[in-house]
Order: sequence, then structure tokens, then C-alpha cells
Amino acid sequence: MSSLLKNLRAISWPQIVGVSLLFVALIAGTQFARKPLHLPEGWHHGAFMEIFVRSYKDSNGDGIGDLKGLIQSLDHLKELGIKGIWLMPITTSADKDHGYATTNFRDIDPDYGTLADFDELIQQAHARGIGVIMDYVLNHSAKEHPYFEESLKNPQSPYRAWFEWRQEKPQGWDIWGKDPWVATANGSYLATFGAHMPDFNMRNPDVVKYHEDSLKFWLDRGIDGFRLDAVPHLIENNAKDWNDQPESRKLTGHFTRLIKAYPNRFVVCEATAEPKVYAREEICGGAFAFGLENQISKAAKGELEAIQKVAQYYTQAPYTLASFASNHDQFAGKRLWDQVEGNAVQYKLAAATYLLLPGTPFIYYGEEIGMAGAKGLSDDPFIRGPYSWQANEQNAGFTTGKPYRAVSGNNSTHHAQLQKTSPNSFWSFYKDVLALRNSRQSLAKGSYESAKAQGQVLSYQRKLGQEHSVVVINYGLQPMQIALDGIESQSKLSALYSSTSISNLKAAELTVPAQSVHVFAVNK
Repeated sequence: MSSLLKNLRAISWPQIVGVSLLFVALIAGTQFARKPLHLPEGWHHGAFMEIFVRSYKDSNGDGIGDLKGLIQSLDHLKELGIKGIWLMPITTSADKDHGYATTNFRDIDPDYGTLADFDELIQQAHARGIGVIMDYVLNHSAKEHPYFEESLKNPQSPYRAWFEWRQEKPQGWDIWGKDPWVATANGSYLATFGAHMPDFNMRNPDVVKYHEDSLKFWLDRGIDGFRLDAVPHLIENNAKDWNDQPESRKLTGHFTRLIKAYPNRFVVCEATAEPKVYAREEICGGAFAFGLENQISKAAKGELEAIQKVAQYYTQAPYTLASFASNHDQFAGKRLWDQVEGNAVQYKLAAATYLLLPGTPFIYYGEEIGMAGAKGLSDDPFIRGPYSWQANEQNAGFTTGKPYRAVSGNNSTHHAQLQKTSPNSFWSFYKDVLALRNSRQSLAKGSYESAKAQGQVLSYQRKLGQEHSVVVINYGLQPMQIALDGIESQSKLSALYSSTSISNLKAAELTVPAQSVHVFAVNK
């Protein structure tokens, strides 16, 4: 017995964690292995809602959103017409906020609930025809991750090779205006996104295997895919060649193939510099359309150059990109309400702009009700406030307790309870446009043809099989007469959606009312 105890004492904490995780994974693999999905093929062509669980709905009054609160809200999302949910990180983290400082890649953060709650979320979402993807952070962990803590205190630890350590601090590095190398008593480590999130050594096969097994853990429980975070930063070769290296693309493709070996799964990557490249099938097969988002509100304000850029974007980009108007990162812009300074007409024009384009649209939670940024906050917290369920300046109906963060600045006038009662609200507008997208396959996954900007009017056509749709948006303050190319003279236009009535439906001579959105079917 004394020999056994001696051997047990010799096992390090990270080894205990590793064995425990392996045991959990084996059990999970037996119980959930390649669980069949009950979602239609191509489900991911519908609109997604990006949800920050901490700020969405609190079920227990502690002021923090949780998975049970999200489960209670699934009918709300289904009613809107949402087909997919992207969850910002829900795994155990050290930051107690955004979740990107991961301490355990195979468990739910206690603030959000349990693995049983996660399983219930997947089951209930699937029952409503909604897929669920989750953020997965490949590039780094939290400095509180047990493997990094071991590498920090013991330079001889096998986990030293799991992270980017150097005995001598490298010189001459500058990433976004900062030195990414953090000096300690036992050497320096690379931390691209801040000292609290050390970079993994992704050249180490053991690290790659660790992530492979972690991805499988969630796939075996029924997750429908992943948003892979910061993939261009997986490998940094030197002070000059640190961004978007060929090795990073290769690794990203490797993980994508693993995920898509499971049937009907979806991957979308965060790759800010070259999204069109990462959207290729051999890398991610899907990536956020960075570069388009900062033109959408400008187009809605009538800026000619922005309208032209929106028109041309998908003529040179794969349809597997994911379009959006804002997200959880301040560098992508403020909330849409703040971008257009509360102009309701421009708001709807901006929404229609990306919801009807090719690609998969991602709506940032609260956008569908016109939420503004959080009161008195700045930077990322400003755009990550609690969801406005009701008019309540104390808690916005988000919790029965005190919210962990200030509520929206326009909570009294823009909240779900009120928005759902008005036919002219943002909610009703999003619901109508999504219903149209969900019912027209040409809008969900059709071609993108005859795209052009005529003054302040954007027009394009989308086709799939025999179905032919035309989208026309006038961003200007005056009506404008345009001609639609490529439509036979004997064809007839029928209005599928018009935000303002339009009488003359002739493709060769179409008068478009000011600041209006129109979708037509072409009937031969």
C-alpha cells in the first residue's frame, strides 16, 4: 500500500487532469459516438444568431446568463426564423467574461451550467430545427490552465514543449503595437493576445492531438460544428513572419477535415486578413466576410463608394463566407444601432443588405430588436451588454437579480417585449426577411448575378434551378429609375417583399422608391 501511495504522490496535477479528461472522453465516446443529427442537409445556409451566453438570459437570478436561460429562449429564436446558433466560448475559463482564456477545453464553465445542460440545449435546439456551433480556441489557453502552470513552475516539465517558451526573450517582435513575449523567472513565453493567454506550440504533435480529442469530445456529444478562433495565428515563424503563415492554413485545414468527417457539420473561421482564402474548402470551407461589414452601414447611409463595394464583394468571393453587420469585437464596429446613430430606416437598409446577399448571415444578439451599446461602458464591454427582454433600467428582464454588466442605453424603447408587438419594428422586419430567405432556395444558396450599383441603388439577381429572384435596395433619399439586366422582355416580376409599395414592375424601367427594399420573383 505504501508503494502505491508513493506512486500516486509522484503523479503531477496536470497528469491527473489529463487522465481524468481521457476517462471522460472515453465515456462520452461510448455514450454519444457520432450521434446522428436531426437537421436537414444544408441547414447552415439559414441565418445564425451569435449569442454571448453570459449576456443572453439568466435562469437563476445570479445576474449571469446561462445555458438554461438560453434553452428557455429557443422558441424566441425559432419564431424569428433562426436556423443556427453560434455560442461564444462556453468552456471553463479564467477570465469570467468573454471566455477565450480557456482552462478546460472539455467542460462547461460553472457560471453557465453543466454538461447535462449542454446536452439538453443540443436536444432542444435540434427539436426546433436549429443547429448549434460553439467557439473553439485553438491558438492559446489561459495562463491558469494546469498544463501551462506546470510548464511555468518547472522548466523540465513535458508540458514546457506544449507552449511557445524561449530561454532568452526574443527581440524585435511587434504584434499590433505590443511585444508579445512575456518574461518570467524561468524564461519567456509567447502570448499573442495578452499575457493572460499563452500560445500553444502547435508544432507539437501532442498539442495537436489534444485539440483533436477535445473537438471530438464535443462532436460526439452532438455539436453541429465550430467557429474556430484566430486560426491565422496558430504558427508564428519569426518576428517578421508571424501572421497567416502557410503552416497555419495547413493546420486549420487538418482540423476542419476532422470536424467534417462527422456528417452535416459546419465550420466557420475567424481570419480577418484573408477571409476569402480561408473560406476555401481545403482550409475552412467558411469564414467571416471581414472587409464587407465596415461597408454595410456606410452603404445604408447612401455612400456611393460603399454601395459599389457591397455590389462587387460577392463577384470575387466564395459563397461560403459569413456576412455580418457587427459582432462581439469592437474592431468590427459598434452595434448597428450606434453605427447608424439610431436612424431606423438606415438600420433596416443595412440589415437587408447582408441578410439577402450570398453566404451565411450572422446576426449579433440584440441586433434584431435594435439594441444599443451598454450604458456608460466602452470597448468590448460596450457591445456585450445584457439582452433587452423588457423595459427595465435595472435588469432589462435579463435577470431577476442584479445584472453583471450595465444594460443597453436604449432599453426603455427597444426591447423584445415591445418589438414583438409592432408590425413596423426591427423584429418584424428581420422576421419577414428571414422568412423570405428560408422559403426561397435561390436566396439561401443561389448564384449571384448581374450585380451593379446604379447611383444609390443596389440590384442583383440570384438563381437556383428554375427559381429566379431579384433584390433591389435604394439607399438614396429620392426615387430612382433603373433597368434590370439579363431578364427577358416577356418575363414578369412579382413582388415577394416590398418595404414601400411599388407599382411599375417592368424590368427595363423600374422606379424604385427612396430608401426601400424589394425582392421580386421572375416569372417566365
